[in-house]
Amino acid sequence: MVKACWKPSVEGDGGVGRGGGDPRGRVDGLMWYKDLGVHANGEFSMGTIQANNLMEDQSQLESGPLSSLESGPYGTFVGVYDGHGGPETSRFVNNTLFSNLKKFATEHQEISADVIRKAFLTTEEEFLSLVKQQWFEKPQLASVGTCCLAGVICSGLLYIANAGDSRVVLGRAEKAARGVTAIQLSMEHNTSNESVRDELRSLHPEDSQIVLLKHKVWRVKGIIQVSRSIGDAYLKRAEFNQAPLLAKFRLPESFSKPILSAEPSIFIHRLTSKDQFLIFGSDGLWEHLSNQEAVDIVHNQPRNGIARRLIKAALRVAAKKREMRYSDLKKIERGVRRHFHDDITVVVVFLDPYSMNRSSSHSPILSIRGGGQPASPKR
Repeated sequence: MVKACWKPSVEGDGGVGRGGGDPRGRVDGLMWYKDLGVHANGEFSMGTIQANNLMEDQSQLESGPLSSLESGPYGTFVGVYDGHGGPETSRFVNNTLFSNLKKFATEHQEISADVIRKAFLTTEEEFLSLVKQQWFEKPQLASVGTCCLAGVICSGLLYIANAGDSRVVLGRAEKAARGVTAIQLSMEHNTSNESVRDELRSLHPEDSQIVLLKHKVWRVKGIIQVSRSIGDAYLKRAEFNQAPLLAKFRLPESFSKPILSAEPSIFIHRLTSKDQFLIFGSDGLWEHLSNQEAVDIVHNQPRNGIARRLIKAALRVAAKKREMRYSDLKKIERGVRRHFHDDITVVVVFLDPYSMNRSSSHSPILSIRGGGQPASPKR
């Protein structure tokens, strides 16, 4: 029953015969993993570990056409969606964001920052429309949201778009250093960062309580740490900050403009031969590993199974913080496990400089989901 819940969806493979030969990935207790596969621009490794009663992290890797045009852009898309309040929004984004990206890439006949931004905001509007449709049957949907981190590799360019506090780190080989240097490419919208608190105060000058320090943790309105997300309708539209939504979720006062935003921060980087790999991770990973620690693990260990190794390294740190052994932490059931660590998602994308100009006809076509539910039919 648990395995059925964890089974990812794959179209094509590109990874058959690699990492154990299972194109769908494998399950080991609360962990799902795909040890090694091939994407349009190199190889990849994926892994997830569940801590919550319901898995709130979702993720995907799509390789091949990035639009519906035969002559359109080809490349690799990576998405990491760290849900909060429930799994519904992250699942929705996992089934919707890439379809929206392809739609706008088809219209614009290219991949661009504007295409990615439109995909984010359209996915947001579609989820808020779903909240409105189900308002009286499932009002709790208004309190569910997700961080959203996406990366697109296309024509030698890397696009990173982020709303929330997941993170992508680049491993770059530097002549001056024997190893690989960690370079963070995403901006995190978390109120633990002073710049994020300053941004919120400037956007809401009339609200002296837009950020509050509660139990030594900064939160938006004393509720949530992230300032940007998809979903969280009750903090974006006043119509959802009322009954039938339970009182425990509602703000005591109404508001005239959205408190949270779905606007992504977008970064564009031209890839070079020095750029070795990318580590996409939900904040559950970075809570326990520094950027450089994660990069060193990837650089010094075999590619096959590297996502699993990163997760295990994070869990060992989590266990040590609680003066436990890793073997004892592994025995703790989901739900209770959340007291020790968060759901963790990792996607490691290795970059092959020779594949950047590879013709589309030789590019592997792959669609793989990690984290817990089959994909909906492609729109």
